[in-house]
Amino acid sequence: MHGVAAQVVADSGLGAAAASRHLLEVHPDDDAELVQQMREAAREHLAVGAPDAARRCLERALLEPPERHIHARVLYELGCATLLTSPATTIEYLQAALAMPGLDGDVRVDAVYRLSQALLHNDQLEEAVRTVDAEAARLGPGPARMRLQAVHYMWEGIHAGEGHSPARSRELATLAATCTGRDNSERALLILRGFDAMTRGENAEEVVEFCDHALVNGRLAPGLGWTDTEWGIELLLMLANCYAYADRLDRAESLYTEALHAYETAGWSGGHLSLAHAYVGLGHRRRGRLREAETSLRESLRIAERVGRGLPLYWTATCNLVDTLLARGHVDEAWEIAERYGFAPPYPSTIVLPDCRTVRGRLLLATGRREDGVNELEAAEKAAMARGHHNTVLAPWAGELARALADEDPRRAAELAVAVRRQAERFGTDTAIGEAVRVAAALETGPRAVALYAQAVAYLEASPCAYEHAAARVEHGVAARSATEVRKGLTLARSCGADGLVARARQTLEELP
Repeated sequence: MHGVAAQVVADSGLGAAAASRHLLEVHPDDDAELVQQMREAAREHLAVGAPDAARRCLERALLEPPERHIHARVLYELGCATLLTSPATTIEYLQAALAMPGLDGDVRVDAVYRLSQALLHNDQLEEAVRTVDAEAARLGPGPARMRLQAVHYMWEGIHAGEGHSPARSRELATLAATCTGRDNSERALLILRGFDAMTRGENAEEVVEFCDHALVNGRLAPGLGWTDTEWGIELLLMLANCYAYADRLDRAESLYTEALHAYETAGWSGGHLSLAHAYVGLGHRRRGRLREAETSLRESLRIAERVGRGLPLYWTATCNLVDTLLARGHVDEAWEIAERYGFAPPYPSTIVLPDCRTVRGRLLLATGRREDGVNELEAAEKAAMARGHHNTVLAPWAGELARALADEDPRRAAELAVAVRRQAERFGTDTAIGEAVRVAAALETGPRAVALYAQAVAYLEASPCAYEHAAARVEHGVAARSATEVRKGLTLARSCGADGLVARARQTLEELP
């Protein structure tokens, strides 16, 4: 009877997806036509953002079972349907598909890419790189091989391991130097070059140039959108994050918001939606909208929990939420989140923005665990040096460590402050230089401290980062004993939602004559 009902629905023109509710109930019977109907129903479900319904259709098609020559295709399609919600399941399906005959050409390359992406999401980054490299070695020169080479650099670029080779950056720079952005493979390499330069703290203007060349009339190129599957979300997040940390927050926030809108409109859920909320939150945090950042990050963490604890996207949500709560001055709440969600070593195999060791170190210092905090920041130093990550805004461990060591080891603290200023000037953004000057000011007293805080205020007033500007204003007012300057900082702190900074400013005003 379900078979009859499915035929009636199909004959009435309601589509394969509508008929599939009945076909799911039909007993398996080597029916090749039913397999095709279920594959078509799955495509319709995916087109309207219903991956779970698509998964059920394809799992039913496997029970039929499919004919030998299309079995691998059904497994591949099933892997595509589960990618958003279950990386481990996706890995099983795609590995099975690639082990069978039937996947060739661009479809096989796409299956390899999706498998590597699922491995990445499942915190198996080294296996993801090996998978891509093995397939690239089978291919001759051409677009397919270039795509996998770009994916190799993409996964290496977000690897948190300590085996970074300067040769990798040189190879990537050489490849990107030949790219003009004429196709998406070249655009991908330009984005990867920009991201590598950003993490290494190279000149921010050059970082922005690489990224701009990867756009078409200032927008994402056709085929390189948030819901396009050829390159995936990671590449576009690299692009947006380059802008975020190069003080081009308007462009970064536009991309973050575009991602969230695209996924909500398409009905996508799972990891992609969690990451979109997380990076919208990061944009708010960088801008100094701390209340809005907290809201977005809590939603990201809620969705991430459904996908699976301990995965890279889970770390992104947790790290940024802890960082935001610390900026708000909600230290006890930040510690409670860290404890509840396991924000502690061991860390994931992918890098987290901002640097999770630095955020953890700051948390430990804020809760009075000074020795543990210093140890964590020194671990952050070791990891950053091993990876060649010298961006003092992305990984501000040196400034935090300098402040922590100011009394115990003033010589080393001063050396760290000098290094921070040198790297910040190399990167060249107002935020980086302003924050570096704030570090130097924190190590001084008297007129020297007042002058340095005034410089920090000047730089940070020109930056898009309102919270850091507010902090510099309050610190300048405290050092100069200027009620006017403290009130300016207080007003900024209130607008940011930085409750701890507000409390400090009010206390200072009460103490000033």
